[in-house]
Amino acid sequence: MNPRLRGWLLLLAAVLAEVTGSISMKAALDDPRLYTITGIAYAGAFVLLSGVLRLGVPLGVAYGTWAAAGVALTAIGSAVLFGEPFTLLMGMGIVLIAAGVLLVELGSSHTRRARDTVEL
Repeated sequence: MNPRLRGWLLLLAAVLAEVTGSISMKAALDDPRLYTITGIAYAGAFVLLSGVLRLGVPLGVAYGTWAAAGVALTAIGSAVLFGEPFTLLMGMGIVLIAAGVLLVELGSSHTRRARDTVEL
């Protein structure tokens, strides 16, 4: 499998682990046994994120994507699972975060291409 694709798949797994940790933390307020899932999920998220970095995904891109996707999915998940509010303003904020991460990725890709061209 292409290392770039593996990096993005690992990043997706890291995001899902982090969101699982956050949502299980909220659920653990009612059932403390769920703190075990919280700890395992957060530890897994960091292990997966380090794997993403090992595959060469730039830190700014990896962390920005991880954080932005985590915020978005956690907000949506908490609205669905716990009935917490999800407002238009929150949705707009998530769109702005996603746009920012996209710009970081585009800037990173541009920098990598320029560096690769200079090295040739």
